[in-house]
Amino acid sequence: MIKPQWQQLINRETKQSYFKNLITEVEKQRASEISIYPAEKDVFNAFNHVDIADVKIVILGQDPYHGKDQAHGLAFSVQDGIKVPPSLVNMYKELSTDIKGFKAPKHGCLTHWAEQGVLLLNTVLTVQQGNAHSHAKLGWEMFTEQVINELNEYNNGCVFILWGAHAHKKGKNINQEKHLVLAGPHPSPLSAYRGFYGCQHFSQANTWLAKHEINQIDWQLPAEVSV
Repeated sequence: MIKPQWQQLINRETKQSYFKNLITEVEKQRASEISIYPAEKDVFNAFNHVDIADVKIVILGQDPYHGKDQAHGLAFSVQDGIKVPPSLVNMYKELSTDIKGFKAPKHGCLTHWAEQGVLLLNTVLTVQQGNAHSHAKLGWEMFTEQVINELNEYNNGCVFILWGAHAHKKGKNINQEKHLVLAGPHPSPLSAYRGFYGCQHFSQANTWLAKHEINQIDWQLPAEVSV
């Protein structure tokens, strides 16, 4: 169930012509023989767990995983039973050096973070199977720009974690007097060694939350995903 404040934003955007065109195109592709991920029920999954006022941390991804059954609407997360993707493996490596006692689970489901107030947001919310960035420029970027603007305006203070050039551009208008912006290289195997390892964004985010008397995130994921 989409949280009420997010539902208001979505209702507002659905009246816009760009959004109508976007949804029409995605539905048309779903009706053809093209597989689209995530499943329709999971496209807005990021907005089911934490509302605008309660977001503590935003982790911004690019577009969903395009392999079968991977994506479920949370950036960097995969469904239980699916092999942990390379970018998330690298996130686990960074966590193991940054957060004392962190042990990487065998799964890649990040729902535990989402439930604590981490908005795991991709800038594009759908993708064709096996075709990365295939839904870029359909209109999702306009929608997620509104999501970031809404957080910037109406959240009392949160941490934006922006990895990679694409995410950095999205953060250019964030009010850094109210919010903390942590920017660095993407955790993908192509760029993790260029400064992602050792960035300590997870501990820095928790330090900022503690300073502002907000409950910190328990980054340790459960060994098994509860159904």
